[in-house]
Amino acid sequence: MAIIRESIDVDRTPEDVYAYITDPSHLPEWQLSAVKAEPLEEGPVHPGSRVKVTRRLGNREFPMTVEFDDLVPARSWDLHGVEGPVRPRTHGSIEPLDDGRRSRVTIEIDFEGHGLGKVLVPLVVRPQVRKELPKDEALLKQRLEGTTA
Repeated sequence: MAIIRESIDVDRTPEDVYAYITDPSHLPEWQLSAVKAEPLEEGPVHPGSRVKVTRRLGNREFPMTVEFDDLVPARSWDLHGVEGPVRPRTHGSIEPLDDGRRSRVTIEIDFEGHGLGKVLVPLVVRPQVRKELPKDEALLKQRLEGTTA
């Protein structure tokens, strides 16, 4: 499988970046394909937390459930898809820059297809994510820095 990997530098502390990225309510703000993200339980995310995410792929919307596997505050997060035809496996890391005043965010993602997803992953999902992830990271940077394009 071909992991898709992108990095971007952000003028915010690792703590600020981590808090924003791991709050599911922000997902549709910085990920172009995310239509909606609904935590399936109250409170902050923790290993085992699940989120129902609705994504647009082409002209269709697909719900999926993702689960956080590991969370290291201000450093990294891991999650994987547990339901839906397209199941991501994502690792994100945050590297402090300039004595922690800035951050480098790296996101690595791959996908597993189930049912219709076995066709969608190579033909639609991976090509779309390869184009979208750099745009998502640029949007993340804009949101966190309070700038507009």
